[in-house]
Amino acid sequence: MADEEIKKENAEAEEKVTNGSDAEEVKDTAEAKAEEAAADAGDTASEETPEDKGSKEKAEGAFKKFKKEKASKADKEKEALKEQVEALEDKVKRQLAEFENFRNRTEKEKTASYDNGAANALKKFLPVVDNFERGLASVPEDKKDDPFVQGMDKIYRQFVTELENIGVEPIEALGLPLDPNLHNAVTQQESDEYEPGTICAELQKGYTYHGIVLRYSMVAVVPE
Repeated sequence: MADEEIKKENAEAEEKVTNGSDAEEVKDTAEAKAEEAAADAGDTASEETPEDKGSKEKAEGAFKKFKKEKASKADKEKEALKEQVEALEDKVKRQLAEFENFRNRTEKEKTASYDNGAANALKKFLPVVDNFERGLASVPEDKKDDPFVQGMDKIYRQFVTELENIGVEPIEALGLPLDPNLHNAVTQQESDEYEPGTICAELQKGYTYHGIVLRYSMVAVVPE
């Protein structure tokens, strides 16, 4: 509508110019009309209808809802990742603990296997020790200074010392209470020297190796 009025005014201005009207007056009138029309158009453009306001509020609400949902989704994803990391850390810790237990168990089994193998070999030397002891015990007093006897005695002591150095130890027996884990009672004997229930005689010496019994002590016990 404003464009039609402007066209109309322009036509009137041209007519006035044609009819000899004052050109300056016509120019001023045309400029004033143009400014008025522009102002009206600007006011019309700047006005906001209720529908536009409602649409704007609806868009803002939808955007806020979108941001809230996006933030909630991000928080859930963050929490899920945190739980996943904690689960992986727990799994790694358990696997490390299992590996440490496996290594310790393997080391113990390896040590036990070595000790059992060594024990089986060392058992074969015990009769040699017994023979040395029986042989030296049977030497008469007047023959103990004989060079051969002295040499056998030195060999025996060296042999026993080397056994002790690798962990072979004799089992104590005399005067101690009977221990089924170390002693094998084969008989009972009366004794005025030892208390009832204790070992009064050692018939065969026993030995251990790193806690492993190579041979039980064969003993006699005072009856209770």
